[in-house]
Amino acid sequence: MAQLTTSPSYSFTVRLRIRNVPGRLARVLAVIARHRGDPGSVDVVRSERDFKVRDLVINAHDSEHAAGILADLKKVRGVEIVHVSDRVFHLHHGGKIHVQSKVPLDNREMLSMAYTPGVARVCEAIAAQKSLTHVLTIKRNSVAIVSDGSAVLGLGNIGPEAALPVMEGKAMLFKEFGGVDAYPICLRTQDPDEIVLAVKWISTGFGGINLEDISAPRCFEIERRLKEELDVPVFHDDQHGTAIVVLAAVMNALKIVGRQLGNLKIVIAGAGAAGVAVTKILHSAGARQMIVCDRKGIIGKHRWSDLDDSKKWLAENTNPKNLSGSLDDAVKGAHLFIGVSGPGVLSVHGVKKMAKDAIVFALANPSPEIAPEAAQPYVRILATGRSDYPNQINNVLAFPGVFRGALDVNARDINEPMKLAAAKAIAGCISEHELNEEYIVPSVFHRSVSHTVAEAVSLAAIASGIARHKPGH
Repeated sequence: MAQLTTSPSYSFTVRLRIRNVPGRLARVLAVIARHRGDPGSVDVVRSERDFKVRDLVINAHDSEHAAGILADLKKVRGVEIVHVSDRVFHLHHGGKIHVQSKVPLDNREMLSMAYTPGVARVCEAIAAQKSLTHVLTIKRNSVAIVSDGSAVLGLGNIGPEAALPVMEGKAMLFKEFGGVDAYPICLRTQDPDEIVLAVKWISTGFGGINLEDISAPRCFEIERRLKEELDVPVFHDDQHGTAIVVLAAVMNALKIVGRQLGNLKIVIAGAGAAGVAVTKILHSAGARQMIVCDRKGIIGKHRWSDLDDSKKWLAENTNPKNLSGSLDDAVKGAHLFIGVSGPGVLSVHGVKKMAKDAIVFALANPSPEIAPEAAQPYVRILATGRSDYPNQINNVLAFPGVFRGALDVNARDINEPMKLAAAKAIAGCISEHELNEEYIVPSVFHRSVSHTVAEAVSLAAIASGIARHKPGH
């Protein structure tokens, strides 16, 4: 059985009161080692005559693993657990973001210009010419992150309150990587009509709308209607952010294995928001031999009567031989597997049936479609959605730069040419001499990525005629 990997996402600090006896700290570390935990920093909080109080950081692989480590630490003679702090919860305490003024309000003169009476003149100017909103307010750099909490991470329909920490995290990523001011908007409704109305009502103050964690197939209708009714970019990141980064990774993976997209047999597991968008962007880029599977197996025209509109598009544009069967049947001879579904759906037996130099993207998070350790011996290139394995397919490589580029030219939309340009820009951030099986997408901390993507997206918006001005104007 493969060893589970520890992660900072299950990180805790345990404060220990340890008797001043030689070897006592070593016993503590031995307990952690026996459980295959990952010890981090050890800090002395205070020193007493007979005891030392230390803070020890430990990474586990899940809550049960952490509980097991703590249970055995309690058994070590001469060691007392003073308290335990979950570092992830501590980080979220009081929220992760705040609003900060751009100018100081430290005298009457500044107050008179920023607020009354000076602000009235700006209001009158905008009332006379509404387009000045983009120039004289936060709208030019603001994005609303809108969710109904119906499809949060791999947690499912957990509601708007529970979705809020994810939306705050998304806002952090927008700011850190794209310089975009983003605001979490979690709606207490899952009715598409009400969501569309709510977003329309608040759209005045935003230069873009990022839809997030809204379940399929409702997300398709909501995005389509908002794109039709608003004059600012609307982008469902679970669809298009994923699709852009997947395409970038595919482009670079194909350079390594020496294949062409048009000649590739591709199998996609998952026909929800991400699966449909990945299929569509690969189709736009030239892929033609694609098979998509959902929980019932291969999607094709033979299943027409039980398909919704999004899956009917898949039936019409993929599976040209109208094959039927299971995912295991579909992956036989496949060059590329892309999983955007759930844990454990791809078997080792299925991977063994794939073509030589197989590429597997197992992107379900946190538990992928196949354990990376199980797939690794049989594939040439492996990618996941996790940060603790090479080749992390992470949307943060796309959405900050995509919105930065769209906002910079006041684009009306984020269209297909802009998405394709973003994918090519991400792929191009890795030079030929850097490219290898464990480095097909740049790190999320590669700071030039967002700038490169933004520039490519701006140019594509201008070229496709949906930009309202050029950068710097």
